[in-house]
Amino acid sequence: MTEPKASPPAGGVTWARVCKECGQCHDGRDSHLFEYQDEVDDELVCHICLQPLLQPMDTPCGHTYCFHCLSNFLHDQDFCPVDRQRLLLQQCRASSLLVRNLLDKLAVLCPFRGECQQNMQRCELQPHLHNRCPAFRRLREEAERKKRPSWNELKGSKSDGDLADAKSTPIARTGQLSGPSEPGLVNPAFEEGEDDTPLRSSLVAEATVVELFREDPDEDLGLRIVGGKDTPLGNIVIQEIVRDSLAARDGKLAPGDHILEVNDVSLASIPHNRAIAVLRQSCSRVRLTVMQEKGFKPRPEHLAQPSASPPSQSPNPNQNHGTIIQVTLVKRERSEPLGIKLIRKSEEPGVFILDLLPGGLAAKDGKLRNNDKVLGINGQDLRHGTPESAAQIIQACEMRVNFVVMRLPDLLEEGGEGQSRGARRVPELQYFKRRSEYMKEPPVGFSSQEKTVSLKKEPRHSLGITIAGGRDCRSRLPVYITSVQPVGCLHRDGTVKTGDVLLSINDIDLTHLTYNEAVTILKTQAAQNTVTLRVIQTSAEEEEQDGESSTREDMETLEGPKEDDINWAPLWTRWLGLPSCIHWCRDIMLMKTNSESWGFSIVGGYEESRGQQPFFIKTIVPGTPAHFDGRLKCGDEIVAVNGVTTVGMNNSSLIPMLKLQKNKVTLTVVSWPGSLV
Repeated sequence: MTEPKASPPAGGVTWARVCKECGQCHDGRDSHLFEYQDEVDDELVCHICLQPLLQPMDTPCGHTYCFHCLSNFLHDQDFCPVDRQRLLLQQCRASSLLVRNLLDKLAVLCPFRGECQQNMQRCELQPHLHNRCPAFRRLREEAERKKRPSWNELKGSKSDGDLADAKSTPIARTGQLSGPSEPGLVNPAFEEGEDDTPLRSSLVAEATVVELFREDPDEDLGLRIVGGKDTPLGNIVIQEIVRDSLAARDGKLAPGDHILEVNDVSLASIPHNRAIAVLRQSCSRVRLTVMQEKGFKPRPEHLAQPSASPPSQSPNPNQNHGTIIQVTLVKRERSEPLGIKLIRKSEEPGVFILDLLPGGLAAKDGKLRNNDKVLGINGQDLRHGTPESAAQIIQACEMRVNFVVMRLPDLLEEGGEGQSRGARRVPELQYFKRRSEYMKEPPVGFSSQEKTVSLKKEPRHSLGITIAGGRDCRSRLPVYITSVQPVGCLHRDGTVKTGDVLLSINDIDLTHLTYNEAVTILKTQAAQNTVTLRVIQTSAEEEEQDGESSTREDMETLEGPKEDDINWAPLWTRWLGLPSCIHWCRDIMLMKTNSESWGFSIVGGYEESRGQQPFFIKTIVPGTPAHFDGRLKCGDEIVAVNGVTTVGMNNSSLIPMLKLQKNKVTLTVVSWPGSLV
């Protein structure tokens, strides 16, 4: 077997040089290196690097290579390295699960064998390094003592805006970070407990590099994002992971992650629409540097690694969503099945227990129940996972399998699932129009303009528009135009454009209607000889300024819906310009049982440089009431607290209001869907 291309780390190696995944010293863009204990079958060896395969890819002509090796080779050539048949990377497919499992089970030595003599399966090396290896821990602690970058440096506050200075300090792939919140950030989530309550001492965050590989270079990543330097949020933040998307299948990203860089391009000082253009660039590999919240670091220093499952750090019951329970199952042998059937539900992300097989290990243990939601397994977050990813984690486990699950109160065995769903979904339906005392102007830099369009037409001629939204859609969006067809009357008029919000047609109000009701009204009124439309057009100053320097391709990518894209929607920033009168609000009640924090941070309020801004949720911390409740999202606007409007408040007014709420708080919020990339 060929020896690794790099020597094992020696005593002189530094934290900056060592790879945080394999423990060897190699260039960040090269494949990881391992020291294998046994001879590896030639069928599992890459024909390019002559090492056991990493992220194996199968070619149509029947050969298998490492993904990095093959993509680098095809960057300069257009044929298979073995038989020289014409080949494109898009034609290749990931190898079967069987092949990947065989590779994961290869026995390797810890690269720090001078201080650690452990051997393990290849898939277990990274957890070993971060959780058990004394040499790796020593390097990390030495680096932290020398320089511990603050949270403020890495994510960049709005005042300094740019990450250019922070880039001079290398960001470790899994370096722990903690520090004070940025100036002007109202941060009840990060508040320390009283001296007599040993809850936690500081927020733990982690800078991580996540690589997503896609067969189609133009495939959506499956992220909904909010923020940008032109918004009060400042950073680009993941609001949601789209189900069954590339990001969901990968499983490493989560809502609330701050995206710092994309393929080495910093997103710290660019507006929302430019960040969208960067994220939508066509490429087979997308390398994201993200800041991930890991919950609060407990005061005792000997507790588990903060990268462990966030729910395990705060096992407090939440009366809205149930109780967090930890269950450990111990297998007699590695291959013993647990006897658990896992499913996912259509209306809620995550993994649920469908059934426990009689006589199985889980059924004998008796602690897990049907309909429990699996939040994490062996420290890996499954809040937005799939049954397939959960099964792979269980399969890779040794003898102990640690579950963190959420159980609803008063769960009934028969019919309980449907009843519990209904009980949890009632608050989702309690939307109401924004009341007059909640009214406010759009954030600085965003505006809207109402227009009235009257035209005369033949009854048989179509308006030539398609619409989406309606009060029955997700987030209670207003009815908006998704496309203006070139054959319709409105296209010839030129006043109405894609993304405009429809207020009325022939004085019939459209803002209270469902999608189907709006379609029916539009068709009926379009048959008249005269049609009068009232619409709202929104805009952002940054979009207009940036549009002058953007290329035509960029602008088409941002705003030009494809003809076959029936799911097109405006960018998140477009919604911010809508006037308050057509906002739909909802009340979200959070509850807690002790003096822990609510678990969210906010930005906004009065600032001298920007005037009065709305309050937006910027961060939701794992293991807190806001996280377990699940309804709040990054980018939501807080309209009122316990019925008291936040309009006109500054930070110093809102902080005491939130702190005074000991066990229950009701937040009135407006939620807009993030931009899809």
